[in-house]
Amino acid sequence: MNNIKNFSIIAHIDHGKSTLSDKFIKICKGLINKKTPLTQMLDFMDLERERGITIKARNVTLNYLSKSNINYKLNLIDTPGHVDFSYEVSRSLYACEGVILLIDASQGVEAQTLSNYNNAIKMNLVIIPVLNKIDLPFINVKKVLEEIENMLNIKKEDVIHCSAKTGYGIEILLENIIKKIPSPNGKKKSSLNALVIDSWFDKYKGIVLLICIKSGIINKGDKIKFLSNNNVYCVESLGIFTPKKIKKKKLQCGDIGWLTCGIKVTKKNIIGNIITKINDPIKKKISVFKKTKPQVYAGLFPKSKKNYENFKQALKKLSLNDSSFFYKKEHSSILGFGFKCGFLGLLHMDIIQERLEREYGLKIIITAPTVIYKVKYKNKIINIDSPHKLLSIKNNIDSIFEPIVECHILSPLNYLGNIIKLCMKKRGIQKNILYYNKQVKIIYEIPMMEVILNFFDELKSISKGYASLDYKFKKFKKSKLICLNILINSKIINELSIIIHKKNAQYYGNMLIKKLQQNINKQQFDIIIQASINNKIILRKTIKKIRKNVISKCYGGDITRKKKLLNNQKKGKKKMKIFGKLFFSRKMFLDIYNIK
Repeated sequence: MNNIKNFSIIAHIDHGKSTLSDKFIKICKGLINKKTPLTQMLDFMDLERERGITIKARNVTLNYLSKSNINYKLNLIDTPGHVDFSYEVSRSLYACEGVILLIDASQGVEAQTLSNYNNAIKMNLVIIPVLNKIDLPFINVKKVLEEIENMLNIKKEDVIHCSAKTGYGIEILLENIIKKIPSPNGKKKSSLNALVIDSWFDKYKGIVLLICIKSGIINKGDKIKFLSNNNVYCVESLGIFTPKKIKKKKLQCGDIGWLTCGIKVTKKNIIGNIITKINDPIKKKISVFKKTKPQVYAGLFPKSKKNYENFKQALKKLSLNDSSFFYKKEHSSILGFGFKCGFLGLLHMDIIQERLEREYGLKIIITAPTVIYKVKYKNKIINIDSPHKLLSIKNNIDSIFEPIVECHILSPLNYLGNIIKLCMKKRGIQKNILYYNKQVKIIYEIPMMEVILNFFDELKSISKGYASLDYKFKKFKKSKLICLNILINSKIINELSIIIHKKNAQYYGNMLIKKLQQNINKQQFDIIIQASINNKIILRKTIKKIRKNVISKCYGGDITRKKKLLNNQKKGKKKMKIFGKLFFSRKMFLDIYNIK
């Protein structure tokens, strides 16, 4: 037990976590498959490699021989750096006794650096600060060390200097890990207490669990049960990642490894569950990490109705591997049967869409993203996650409350003015501004809907990429929100409705109508597009009909023949206007929703 060290690498996005993990694997001579690339070894998904970001936290068990000739077992977890995947980080920390706080020497302390540091402090984990990429030219190490000291209250002399790319300082870092990070404090002879920290679906083995053994020993063939539902299973196989998948006969206290027990289908998410033995169960339930709540909601629909069942099964398998992903059945008059899905942010939503298309071969349509609103209705508070639900109770609404997030923005001082203007444009309220030499930390409370749409892109644009953002839910606040509806030929199109602040309604409605005009093809009848608020039309545009000359082939002859053809055309147009349908393509929806 004294020779086991469990730790995570935490950092802001692009600060070098995966590169450092690669270097650890090479130095500790980790076993890899022949097909495994020699870079980004723990990024298994093609999406992770293409985008250069870590999406899923990954575990690897390494053997390290210290300078004093003692063998150590290192259980390393490489975590994501983007704010949308912060839940992956916090979940991984439950399996650790310490963390490496990695900071890019060319970027300094950024928003997620602070957020991850605070999480590690709250969980009483040992923190080893590391300054990475010191091989880069034109870096100001002195300036970054001052930032670390001022913003994180970490002494300069405690920061380890290294380059994950060249290998400089990595062995010093490994020696510090075995010296400073404590070993797990559980006991082998105690009852089995195994925490499920991740799961995924294998088409041959069924559901595979990633577990951290807090106490006791688990062997192949043991009868186990989940404390949440008392379901009983038999351990079929277990092992570790090196990062190659290696089978073992047993896992013991302090180990992090995988396990299969014949689970083929599960209705409830099993991440966060406690596993124990039937013949020697733990006596009391131990509190585990809280399940995160989605921040952003959108409708997902298969492009072809024939793919609905495949789509449903794909979402089930994805939710196993991503406990922060939520879905429930939904029906649309235009798009058919689909699902209302919840995500942690827009990047999370984008990744889910890409995984459905790549891993399961599905083509899907995504509706406009929205957030949860609280509505005071008939002296009670209800949650609303879509505009058409608001429409059904519009006559009895007392007030609407929107979610507010606390944004922490870190930026060079010379972009402060532009960032304040952007926050004010997004209806933000300034809470604090903290100065750290040439860096500034700006704290604003901003409506969540304003943040998730395009705030991050605008922030990066006005700061030339230097500003970084972290945000967390703060509260619900009463606001002047309205439901903006789009009508086509007097029929409300629910998929195009949006809950929006009153002052933005005219601008957004105008932009939406212009997009519709560009995307809807002309018909043999007029198409009237309107924007309305509370049954009051605020905007209207008409797509003029195509004129078809039905008497072009009547050369001379009786005038009554021409009148008869024109009257028939007139009747046909009236009928088309009543029964005619407009078909909305996937491309059209994507274009419509891309409104700045």
